[in-house]
Amino acid sequence: MKGQRTMTEMDRNRSDLDAADGRNETPSERYDRNWGEILQEFRIAQTGTQIISGFLLTLAFQQRFTELSSGQVVVYIVLVLLAATTTAIGLAPVSLHRVLFRRHEKERMVTIGNTLLVIDLLLVSLLTGGVALFILDVVLNLAAGVVGGVSMFILLLVLLVLLPYAARSRRGLD
Repeated sequence: MKGQRTMTEMDRNRSDLDAADGRNETPSERYDRNWGEILQEFRIAQTGTQIISGFLLTLAFQQRFTELSSGQVVVYIVLVLLAATTTAIGLAPVSLHRVLFRRHEKERMVTIGNTLLVIDLLLVSLLTGGVALFILDVVLNLAAGVVGGVSMFILLLVLLVLLPYAARSRRGLD
């Protein structure tokens, strides 16, 4: 009958996607788990972004803010816009889930969510490096700011991008 699946179809859908990982999941169960993991990772990244954003937003109301050079003000404005962009990228999965909820699009949500998370991690790295540059420039000098900011960005790039990809390639997952 149309609309009813045979036992073979149900068995095929129940079969594990990756027998080597020790989980016996259907595709739907795997996408549900993956979506939950992506959301948890976004929560962690979003917390850091919110702290940095709050810090940046309070700076404009400090007395010393008027003493910043025009270059420092430009860096500050870029950082505020970068923080807002990072926040928007971090919120996008919420909207994605709302629009695709109950539409059997979990695979698409996981794929898009993964892409957004990678972009978010890159933006968080830029933001954190930029904040280090800004603070060291204001407190010490521009040279110290550039060295500190670039160093922080490289460190985060290594930890958030290169290390995970190196770990993945060692397991033969590429």
